[in-house]
Amino acid sequence: MKRIGILTSGGDAPGMNAAVRAVARKALSSKLEVCGINYGYKGLVEGNIFEIKEKEVSDLIQLGGTTLYTARYPEFAEKEYQLKGIEQLKKHGIDALVTIGGDGSYHGAVRLTEQGYNAIGLPGTIDNDIPFTDRTIGFDTAIQTSVEEIDKVRDTAKSHGRIFVVEVMGRNSGEIALRTAIASGSQAVIIPEKPFDVDEIAGIVKDARRRGHEHQIIITAEGAIHAQDLTDQLANRGIDNIRGVALGHVVRGGAPTASDRVLASRMGSYAVDLLLDGQGGQAVGIEKGVITHHSMLDLFDSKAKTDLSMYDLANTLSY
Repeated sequence: MKRIGILTSGGDAPGMNAAVRAVARKALSSKLEVCGINYGYKGLVEGNIFEIKEKEVSDLIQLGGTTLYTARYPEFAEKEYQLKGIEQLKKHGIDALVTIGGDGSYHGAVRLTEQGYNAIGLPGTIDNDIPFTDRTIGFDTAIQTSVEEIDKVRDTAKSHGRIFVVEVMGRNSGEIALRTAIASGSQAVIIPEKPFDVDEIAGIVKDARRRGHEHQIIITAEGAIHAQDLTDQLANRGIDNIRGVALGHVVRGGAPTASDRVLASRMGSYAVDLLLDGQGGQAVGIEKGVITHHSMLDLFDSKAKTDLSMYDLANTLSY
């Protein structure tokens, strides 16, 4: 192996740049050449590839987003496009690949490994919905950003004696919502993994008001119910002075926290070690503080488990 490629795919996540930097620097220190691939698998198929030198990854660790850009490219599920990607890998002399992204990125990496090009996947997604890893790159930053924004919303809520329903990202996972609810002191939290009753939420709000809580924050995960929908339903049940706010894509942006920078650095370096060992089709994770790897095929048959003890804690502390 003389040259490896790096790409970022799917939704961006804070810490992707730190991972790119770690992969590149570990590879360069191991006397390998490195290529960056812009716009994920789309860029791979189109040949949007360039050589990365040490200078290209300087002053990168603190930046949010991804300087390699990203794109969703469902066409790569088809063998025709996989073979086109392999043609580009051959053309640019790339012997192996590191992909940074979520589930869709892993499927592409497995297909390349099956075609003889070892590929390693790093879990770059704010949703924390990847099996066999306690945390994904970007998850910690997404929580921090959500809490900071909700702290600002609370200032307005307190000033007006108002209730705010705040929607956070996370796709079909309630991980961000749960930790954000605890850290922001919310009155209630709604997640996809737990059934909820709007009448019960209305009762919680009314009871809190009777106990003197004029301003309240309710957190909802986007995969459970959208903020405005819940706001409208609560208003129809007699809850007045209530507003809905969706934090949206702001949750995905911003400089990565120190925790995400360290995690991305550890995972990126480990990915190169796996490639140097001749391994492909592996997904890197962290379990109980130890960097590990599992076959990507195992991930497809598993599902990340949401820590529902956080749900119980959030409800206990909301009284």
